[in-house]
This record gives sequence, structure tokens and C-alpha cells, in this order.
Amino acid sequence: MRRTASPFSLIILGLGVFLLVLAPLLAWYVEPRAKQNPIDIDSKTVLTGTGSYFDTDEVETVHNKKITITRQVRGDVADSEKSGRAVWDVSTTLDTEKSLPAADPHDALLWTVERWVTNRKTNAPVHCCKEEPYIEGEAYLKFPFGVQERDYRWWDSTLGSTITMEYRGKKKIQGYEGVRFTAKVAPTKNGTRMVPGTIVDQPERSQVLAEEWYANHGLELVVDQATGRIMYAATGIRQTLRAPGSDEDAAVLLDVKRIAFTTDTQKEQVKLAKADSRRLSLVGQTLPIGAGLAGGLLAIVGVILVVRGRPNPETSESSQQPLTM
Repeated sequence: MRRTASPFSLIILGLGVFLLVLAPLLAWYVEPRAKQNPIDIDSKTVLTGTGSYFDTDEVETVHNKKITITRQVRGDVADSEKSGRAVWDVSTTLDTEKSLPAADPHDALLWTVERWVTNRKTNAPVHCCKEEPYIEGEAYLKFPFGVQERDYRWWDSTLGSTITMEYRGKKKIQGYEGVRFTAKVAPTKNGTRMVPGTIVDQPERSQVLAEEWYANHGLELVVDQATGRIMYAATGIRQTLRAPGSDEDAAVLLDVKRIAFTTDTQKEQVKLAKADSRRLSLVGQTLPIGAGLAGGLLAIVGVILVVRGRPNPETSESSQQPLTM
């Protein structure tokens, strides 16, 4: 008796084959394209702490004052699409209680504007698109996707060079575990500034080209391992002035032992890290594994149904006809 495959068995077999093809496609094609720095980013992080700064109104360093650092990152979508890179414009303001709320960044104690350009997949710096400054290293505003448990070269914008962020194990931020890194920066000359001689203990000179020195009491970062997003940041900045050739600080421009992400910023960064990590896990693991298992099962069932088939009505009828002489 001849049998034919039913439409249902062919549908099951076809669906199984489709899912088997889809599984590696999700893992090898879709996930790598999901692991890309966004071009439409619009993010704000806020750090607060207490420290000292040089008050230009008082012409002296004041102490035990609240200091706030606000960093706004916006993607330049047009330049990003044109270049194929992630082009981010970064505005950072350092405010005292006098300049907050910050209606105009020009009123801040310090305001810097940078343009950061990276390879969207590797997070490596790309030198194009009017990048400023010339950034190097492996990480700056974020770490690469799939953070490894090793040391990384981090771009310190105040120093104008890279520093080594040492791997320090795991740490939970708002109940969510990340990878922890720390670093310190020894006092280093990082520029010059023309100032009145009295500021650097040279009252006999009206103007002096003083040396700017920078040090960091300690930098701590906690990073989401899947996405490289920074969920917590704390730093201790010290910027001073020295007379030319001197080994001693003559004036303190800024000294904050520890300034860190606010609780609201931590919660927002953890929320975004969780969402992005789930999305990557979905397209990189859950869906491929599910599609592979379901596809394999359906393909087996489909093959069995096709092999068994169903009786062909015509052959069945003809086989039942009596033999005639």
C-alpha cells in the first residue's frame, strides 16, 4: 500500500528545519550586531562629594564644600551613520553650591566638552570625525562588551593619558553584581596656567606661568560584565598649582577625597545594564538554545510523520478490488 506525506507533517518538518537554521543565525549573526555601542545615546550621570576648591571671589581655597560633577553624553546620529562609528559628544561640568542649579554650564567651576569616537563593536578609539581630544586605551565612558577579569587601560581625561585599572573581583551595586576595577594616579604635571604671582608664593612677580599638577586619591569603577556599562564610579581628584620647578604645591584648585555616583544614578545605570544584558542573553543564548531544541524535536517528529505518511486513497481502493478471470 502506497502512502503519501500529509500537509501537516510537511509543515512540522519545515518548521523544525527553519528553527534549526534560525538558532545559529541568532547566535552568530544577530547577537554580534546587538553588541554595538549605540549611536542615539542620551545619558546623564551625576557624582557628588565634599571637598575643597579655589574660590575666585575669595581668592583663596575654601574647604568642606559640596561639589557636583554632571556628565551628559549625546550621540551624533548623523556623523555616526555617515562614518559607521559611534560618535558621542560629552559635556562635563563641575559645580559648587554657588553654580547649582546649573542653568548655564559657563557658570560652572569647570566645564569641558569632548568628542569621543569608537569602533561600535570593539569600543576601541577611532580617530576621525573631529575627535577631541586624541583618546587612547580600551575604555573611557564604558568598557567593551564581555568584560574580562583582567586589567584594562582606562583613559583619564584630566591626566590626558591612560592609566591601568586593576581587576579587583566582583561587587554588587544596588543588588546587581558587576566587575570591580581600581586605580590611583601619583602627582603628575599635566599643564601650565598663567596666574598672579601671589597665588604660587611669588608676590614679587605680577604673573607667573605656574605648573598644573594632578593626582587621584583613588578611582573605583563597577562595570556590568555583559555590556561594559559603568554602574558605579567613584574618584578622588586633586588639582594643584606649583611655582615653576617647585616640588611643593602652592595652591589647591580642587581636592575631593571621594566623589561618587548618586543613588539615583546608580539605580538608573543598573536598570539599563539589566535590560541590555537580558536583551543580549535573549538573542545570544535563550532564543538560539530554545530554537535549536524546538527545531530538533519538530524535525524528528516531522520526519517520522512523513515516513509513516497516510494511505493513498486510490491505491487503497484498487487493492480492495476483487480479482476477475
